[in-house]
Amino acid sequence: MEYFGLFLLSIIVEGVITYFKEFFINGEIKWEMAASVLLGIFVAVAYGVDLLADMGMQTNIPYVGSILTGILISRGSNYVFDLVKKLTEAKQD
Repeated sequence: MEYFGLFLLSIIVEGVITYFKEFFINGEIKWEMAASVLLGIFVAVAYGVDLLADMGMQTNIPYVGSILTGILISRGSNYVFDLVKKLTEAKQD
């Protein structure tokens, strides 16, 4: 696995931890955040979007890549745009 793949995984894990903390530790389930996560996952699975597979990281568990990509999508367009920009720059180096 190349370094930008590891970078991508770390960003996805950060997003999952942020949602986990908000939903379960703080005890505040904000409907906007929950709807964003569900919609992001639905869209990624429905369209077969798997950023991890596109980066060459395959999983043996079906839909995991799409679900994680959906969580990444749910973080918002600015977050995803910044990530894609950093990955593109890292890939060119």
